[in-house]
This record gives sequence, C-alpha cells and structure tokens, in this order.
Amino acid sequence: MTAAAVRIGLDIGGTKIAGIALDAGGEPIADVRLPTGWGGDAVIAGILDAVSELRSRLAQRAVRSIGVGIPGVIDAARGRVLHAVNLGVESLEISRVVQDATGIRCFVENDVKAAALGAAASRPRTAPMAYLNLGTGVAAGIVVDGRIWRGARGGAGEVGHIAVDPQGRICGCGQRGCIETLCGGGALARAWGRDGEHPVKDILDAADEGDARASALRRDLFRGAAAAVRVLVLTADVETVVIGGGLVALADRLAPGIRQELVDESASSPFLRSLRLDERIEMLPAGSPVAAIGAALLGSASAESVLDKETSVHG
Repeated sequence: MTAAAVRIGLDIGGTKIAGIALDAGGEPIADVRLPTGWGGDAVIAGILDAVSELRSRLAQRAVRSIGVGIPGVIDAARGRVLHAVNLGVESLEISRVVQDATGIRCFVENDVKAAALGAAASRPRTAPMAYLNLGTGVAAGIVVDGRIWRGARGGAGEVGHIAVDPQGRICGCGQRGCIETLCGGGALARAWGRDGEHPVKDILDAADEGDARASALRRDLFRGAAAAVRVLVLTADVETVVIGGGLVALADRLAPGIRQELVDESASSPFLRSLRLDERIEMLPAGSPVAAIGAALLGSASAESVLDKETSVHG
C-alpha cells in the first residue's frame, strides 16, 4: 500500500448511504451522504455514486479497497447480501459488481459488525469489546484482537434474540420476551401504539410526566439494554460494551437508567457486583460514522483473514 492509498467505507442504511475515505493512517479525509434507493439495482447505483463522489474529492489518490456495511444476511466470503428486506433486496452480489465497475477490491459485511470494527479501531486491540446497536432492532458485534468474532456459524452477538421473559411480548423471530422486544425501537413503538415521529422520545417524555404505560415501557428499555450488556460480558467477557445505534440520540436520558438497572440487578449478587457492569458501558456520540469507518477497514490485514463465513444478523 502506497503512502497515498486510501480505503473507502460505505454504510448502507434504509434511507441514506454514509461514505467515508480513510488515509493510510486511518484518518478521515473525505465523506459523503446520499439517499438510498429501493431494490438491488438502486442499491448498487447508490454505492457506485458514493464511490465516485468520494474519489472525485481525493485528488487522484489511489484507492486500495472499498468496504460496504449493509443490513441483512451476509456471505462475506462471496461479498453477497441476502434478505436485506428494508432495502428491497433478496439477493445481491455486491463485491463482484462493484469490483467489475471500479477495478477496486470490494468487501461486504453486516452493518452492525462493521460498526463494531469501527468502534474498536481507536481502542487497544488487547481488550475485547462489543458494540451494542440499539436501533429499530437490537444486535451486537464482538471484536477480539482487532478482528470481528463471528463464532462457529456467524451467530455471535445475536443478543437481541435471547429470550429473557417467557411471558413477554412476541418477537419478530417467533420467540416470546426477547431482549429486542424490550429495548428495540420498533418493538417499543408498537407497544406504545401512538402516532409520532420519534416514539421512544415520546415514551421518555410521557414517562417523565408520570404516564404509567410510558413508565413501564421506559423500564423495559432500561431492563432490556442492561440484559444485553450482561449477556455480552458474561458470555464473551468483553472489557467494554460500546452502545450505538439510532437510540443514542437520547444517550443523556438512556445511560443513567441503563447503569442504574445494572447496579440494581447486582445488588443481591456479589458475583455480578464484582463484574462492575455499570462501569463497562460507553455511549457512542450520536452521528458517529463507526459503521462507515469499520467498512473501510474491512480490507485491512486484520479483517481480511476473518471474511470466511456466512453471518446472519437481524438488528
């Protein structure tokens, strides 16, 4: 890699594509935001438009790789996404098409796992960490020694679909009382059942005003997020759980409640208290481009060696 070579990373969301270019030292040197289209052809067109726009800002600097973080089931070895339902995509060969169009190697990863890699980029690689995405759904990515840890069949980090309440609400996965039914933005909006552009904020506002239903849902939110943190620490022994996703726009109202829930749950357990779970969470700043950064890093030596299994993430 020459000193001038850069890596491009794209975070493909339901409404927008966030792109970033990193120099050889990993520093951002250009960024772009474009709307996301519907369907495979439109998604590919958006990716190529974002790459073209970023390259136009790089003053002829060489681009070594393109990374794409996208929701759905990912066959990382083939660079293919399956069942990206929020994008209208059933199956899409991203790597091959992008490489043919640009002449640049292209890597594809699930957006949550890409965000985990991005969140870990500035941290010591000796400390395992998890990225917990609290958005419409709930999922996590785990990074050990600078590499995404997928597990045997790609299920590592699927904390949203761990059932914690057998009498709880039915989850989209078919189980009852999953963590996602407690703290996923989509599940909370459905349980709230009232019109509004920002239902989780509306729930928190109404809870502050004493609304009993909102107060119960706010408790669910704190309880579910705390359960996800507890699962990640107890199963993977990560040093830190970095919380990101759409709900971190409300971080100043979420973090104290999640930490207090962890303290309260540990009150009767010396074992849990010894883990200091409330001290092991960090809230990612709202709008942080970790998924795009992580996507850009997919072509790095530490990431390439693990792009060898199919992974399914629903968050």
